[in-house]
Amino acid sequence: MSFAKENKWDKVFEKSDKVEIKKVNFKNRFGIVLAGNMYLPKDLEKGKKYPAIAISGPFGAVKEQASGLYAQTLAQKGFITLAFDPSYTGESEGTPRNIASPDINTEDFSAAVDFLSIQENVDPEKIGILGICGFGGFALNAAQIDTRIKATVTSTMYDMTRVSAFGYNDSIDENARYELKKSLNKQRTLDFKNGTYAKAQGLPDKLNGDEPQFVKDYWNYYKTKRGFHKNSINSNGNWNTTSTLSLINLPILAYANEIRTPVLMIHGENAHSRYFSEDAFKKLKGDNKELLIVKDANHVDLYDNLEKIPFDKIEKFFKENLK
Repeated sequence: MSFAKENKWDKVFEKSDKVEIKKVNFKNRFGIVLAGNMYLPKDLEKGKKYPAIAISGPFGAVKEQASGLYAQTLAQKGFITLAFDPSYTGESEGTPRNIASPDINTEDFSAAVDFLSIQENVDPEKIGILGICGFGGFALNAAQIDTRIKATVTSTMYDMTRVSAFGYNDSIDENARYELKKSLNKQRTLDFKNGTYAKAQGLPDKLNGDEPQFVKDYWNYYKTKRGFHKNSINSNGNWNTTSTLSLINLPILAYANEIRTPVLMIHGENAHSRYFSEDAFKKLKGDNKELLIVKDANHVDLYDNLEKIPFDKIEKFFKENLK
């Protein structure tokens, strides 16, 4: 575990003068060193314990993008926040690079809770998590297993195991999934033989105009000045093709009905991915769960559109449930 002062500004959003930022490193349970940025309100009182929030996502993004924006904004509202890069991506360690794991990426959230729990200015009984896009699904999965997490927010959530196994809108049947598995396992053999990892298709360098609207939305965030970051897989790289295998084989929300702590799920009215949040929300039990649909918002609006992201609602939710 280490700390360093943030110097050069390398984020895709404007810096706030109301927070202090520290670069930190901490290990997860698998021994992978994760890199994060801690956002601290500048008016912290010495000796006082504060509520804290661990934040990650979107899937294929880095802490200098949307998760950092959420972290900085919530730090301005009085929380200690931690935006971190998941294992195998960004500045976090782990090889091979650019792979995902429903197990390890869920563990990454718990590792962030480990780290926050021992900070001298954090109340370990007041820790929440926030997951964006694919890490919204992993955040719910973490809330299923980690009882130290007192409140969970998901924003524009994807269930990466569902979309990997069934395709968008559950369009892949068992036979098509079998053919997909055959193709991925054939590639696995080739990767081992060649000593390299084939790359999955990423966002195009240029749009031809025929892409689905949600692909255009992604491109307009990751491939333009708005959200481009050199460390981001979606901006400047590709996932490993065989990374999909573990996602296909493991549904992450099997025990979502057992989450006893408060959950706030946020999704855009016009998002292609809206059904992920709506279906996951149906599994949740208890009167401390809420689904908020943001009018006229698409999937990517909730990455960085400050007129669409309901930060006042998120602030109220965490303040009511981390006290």
